[in-house]
Amino acid sequence: MTGTPPPGPPRVQTRITVPDSKIMVNLLGAGDEILRLVERSVNSDVHVRGNEITITGAPADNALAERIFSELLELIEKGETLTTDAVRRTVGMLEQGGTERPAEVLTLNILSRRGRTIRPKTLGQKRYVDAIDAHTIVFGIGPAGTGKTYLAMAKAVQALQAKQINRIILTRPAVEAGERLGFLPGTLNEKIDPYLRPLYDALHDMLDPETIPKLMAAGTIEVAPLAYMRGRAQPYDARVLTPQGFKRFGSLRIGDLVIGSNGRPTPVIGIYPQGPKQVYRVTTGDGASTLCCGEHLWTVATAEDKRRGCRRTLETQEMIGQEWRGHTRRYELPVVAPVQMEPQDVPLDPYALGLLLGDGAISCQTTPGFSTADPELARAMEDALADIELVRKSEYDYVLRHVNGQRGGVIVANPVTVALRELGLAGTRSGTKFVPEVYQRNSLDVRLAVLQGLLDSDGGPVVQAGRTCRVQYATTSAQLRDDVIYLVQSLGGVATWRGRAAEGRPPGRAKGRPVTYRSDAYVVEIRLPEEIPPFRLARKRQRYEEYGGGRPMRFIDSIIPAGVQETMCIQVAAEDSLYVTDHFLVTHNTLNDAFIILDEAQNTTPEQMKMFLTRLGFGSKIVVTGDVTQVDLPGGTTSGLRVVREILAGVEDVHFAQLSSADVVRHRLVGEIVDAYARWDAERENQQAQAVHAVPGRNAQGNRAGRRR
Repeated sequence: MTGTPPPGPPRVQTRITVPDSKIMVNLLGAGDEILRLVERSVNSDVHVRGNEITITGAPADNALAERIFSELLELIEKGETLTTDAVRRTVGMLEQGGTERPAEVLTLNILSRRGRTIRPKTLGQKRYVDAIDAHTIVFGIGPAGTGKTYLAMAKAVQALQAKQINRIILTRPAVEAGERLGFLPGTLNEKIDPYLRPLYDALHDMLDPETIPKLMAAGTIEVAPLAYMRGRAQPYDARVLTPQGFKRFGSLRIGDLVIGSNGRPTPVIGIYPQGPKQVYRVTTGDGASTLCCGEHLWTVATAEDKRRGCRRTLETQEMIGQEWRGHTRRYELPVVAPVQMEPQDVPLDPYALGLLLGDGAISCQTTPGFSTADPELARAMEDALADIELVRKSEYDYVLRHVNGQRGGVIVANPVTVALRELGLAGTRSGTKFVPEVYQRNSLDVRLAVLQGLLDSDGGPVVQAGRTCRVQYATTSAQLRDDVIYLVQSLGGVATWRGRAAEGRPPGRAKGRPVTYRSDAYVVEIRLPEEIPPFRLARKRQRYEEYGGGRPMRFIDSIIPAGVQETMCIQVAAEDSLYVTDHFLVTHNTLNDAFIILDEAQNTTPEQMKMFLTRLGFGSKIVVTGDVTQVDLPGGTTSGLRVVREILAGVEDVHFAQLSSADVVRHRLVGEIVDAYARWDAERENQQAQAVHAVPGRNAQGNRAGRRR
């Protein structure tokens, strides 16, 4: 006897009234296609009469249908035109049972241009977009068609337009050519365009096409293969400033300290050899220069940038041929702040040394002397030197006599003579004087005191009507000229020099008599920061303060090829990623205030992934996208995207967003194809696992049979 089936859940009716007939028309769709799609998506019966929708079925089924209609009505009220795609996505989100409402997901606008709006279309996409907002580094991992790169591009453009960042960098590995792009025909752009075309296409969807070339020319948008992201480099023989002075660039190691743009030490946190590269000599208007590759970064400001109160970051190659605008230099570089170096003991007061280098007699064949017409300087010299008194020989000449020079009938060495010999200055004359290295590589106070002594004796303020005061220094020693320039640059200033030949120069006059010039002279023009006083001598200091010293400025003068050299790049921990290279030039290697997207990341090696991630600068955001099921790397090469999740698991501010076939926004078949391949892969892995487990058993039986025989 067959029993009767148990009764099903009670059927109930739910009614929804739509007050506006226009909304009802939109809700039903053309030819009722949306209504029919909803009917196929739910187990309840749906009937429409007039402006009333009647839902009949089990309570749980009715609740789902009611939520679907509620979400669709909210979409209409927010100005959306319903499509069958929007209905499918709404149903899919509700079936997943998340906390996010489909109407909120499908109306989250990222960008709008010419009537077209870019927004997430699935729950997974919404969570991915939210993660980009909330984290510094986001990995978007999932199958093709899930909008990983497209949404990241939209967020990058949104951030640029909101001025949250000042640069977009788009990159992907060009593994299809083995990254050996040099073997392909055509120009660099022609070689890399096929690999970067998807990124260009997305840009054209989001920005006016006519603005894209301008943004790329200005360096605001950079599109390059991953191989070229590594190329921001300097030669091994370039110099970099450290707290102990300049070092060879190639001698740096991770953990070493270099000087940042703020004049303070900052550690090196990354070193990346780059191999042989074409390098260029970048020269500034004050004669300073350094070597770097074409992709090396510089923070610069044009006249337009300064009016807007901002700066930009450009590659060396972007500035070639653009260094001048008419008769003025285009690109101004930042000037290093007064540099903090480690203090060292010195045998002679630094201010007194500066005075002696300017107007002192330090041949040491006799007692050291000093000449000045300023009693203030004579007093300052005497105050600065312990156990020394200045004895006047003539109207302007003094002898630096040791007050305890003949104790008990024993001649005691003059401490100034002893110090001059220790410093290697004994016997130097006006044309061979120099600043000893222990004073150049010393604290800010020591360097400033030496410079002040030099300027109080052989320098002075130069005033021009309607202009700020500049400082001028003159010497006949080429080495002392270079040392003064070094001191000025280390204090955050700028110095230029010109020669003044002795031959043919009208004689000067001393006590009414002509005096011919016996040596060529050098005149150094100096600009110092406002907080650095160049003079101690009262009359010079007052004149300088009356007119103001202006501000030091450095402009790029020329960029010319300088051959091919072995290169490397470094990363520093400074907040602005700037460091100081040759002649106190400020440059940098990392990517600040940028939105950086690495597409097709499954085709990076672990080493490339590490290189890319460690290029992150301050104020920047990185989005890495890829599909680990579509790796094109050579056989046996591990994908960097496969291992990075394990490496960075638990690292704060790093997020992994996993998208699935449910997030595919192309043709609906694409999602089904992705699922079919996933099932096939899973079945194959299962079969292989079963085969592996079966083999040991057969081998064991064979071994036992052999023993029985």
